[in-house]
Amino acid sequence: MQQPLIHFKDADILNGENIVIYSLDMDIQPGDFVYIVGKVGSGKTSIIRTVTAENPIHKGEATACGYNLVGIRSRDIPFLRRSMGVVFQDFQLLTDRSVESNLEFVLRATGWKERALIDARITEVLEAVGMGTKAHKMPHQLSGGEQQRIAIARALLNKPAVILADEPTGNLDGETADEILQLLRDLNAAGTAIVMVTHNRAIFEKYPGRVFTCENEHCHEVFDEGIDVTL
Repeated sequence: MQQPLIHFKDADILNGENIVIYSLDMDIQPGDFVYIVGKVGSGKTSIIRTVTAENPIHKGEATACGYNLVGIRSRDIPFLRRSMGVVFQDFQLLTDRSVESNLEFVLRATGWKERALIDARITEVLEAVGMGTKAHKMPHQLSGGEQQRIAIARALLNKPAVILADEPTGNLDGETADEILQLLRDLNAAGTAIVMVTHNRAIFEKYPGRVFTCENEHCHEVFDEGIDVTL
């Protein structure tokens, strides 16, 4: 049996020094498409921050991409983060440099050195998200949807097994949000696991996947067709 990409067993999830989710059990397998849903402040983003080792684990089991998150050494955290891609609601592009320079910055920061390989990978990920002609653009010259596509391209640079998407459509209109969801679905169909945080019921009703709901300081998987979540 293959090992899960992300594993929590009886884990308490922290936000700062406060426990926001008690006794989390969650396994994300290769190729999964998983939603984490719930109201604002219910602990959804805290789970993502735990997976990326921004938040520590003090109780229970927790692993991500082969790394034990319990007491992970600080020198291992950059390698953990290289094994996953992260997409944020507010894009987090560097505004003073072009799309190409944004992506080159990430590649060089993660150990890429050869110019030809860097250029080839940038071209590859931009074409994968439908932005092959935008390498020379500055972020302010792009629409919100285009900026999010560039953010997804950035997340793909190191060929992650899983993309963590934290409210990736939160700042987008409905039509653009649909385009971003379809892009994520296409990446998932090609083999990349997706874990998406959202409070938008319409998204997970239109694009089905596994659903974990966060409420009352707990998070559990919902298996029935009619997902009873008040968002």
